[in-house]
Amino acid sequence: MAADAVTYEGHDAVAAALAKGGALGKGEGFTASGAHRDKAGQVEVHDKETDIIYITDGEATFVTGGTMVGGKMSKAGQWLGTDIQGGESRHLSKGDVIVIPAGTPHWFKEVPSGVNYFLVKVIKP
Repeated sequence: MAADAVTYEGHDAVAAALAKGGALGKGEGFTASGAHRDKAGQVEVHDKETDIIYITDGEATFVTGGTMVGGKMSKAGQWLGTDIQGGESRHLSKGDVIVIPAGTPHWFKEVPSGVNYFLVKVIKP
């Protein structure tokens, strides 16, 4: 079995990906990217992707679990909704890590002044 190629991104490319969003690497079973949000998002559920988020700057109110409201499939294995009922709300800020298992509703509910984060998606076969 062949190994994935080594991927290297210098600090300038990483800073740009964190500030604007962008891919940093991918291989069999994972993707890594920088991401930026300046406003709330939609509720998301990924059937086969576990998200690992590391907050590098800013803050947000992040809701996990519960039941997605208004969910519609946006593409195969990906769902978007309008709200979460019964979820757990957390205040995320610089240095925090949160792991969202595949199939778990999650939502950047409030983003007061922007949030940057490193995102790894672990993809089930």
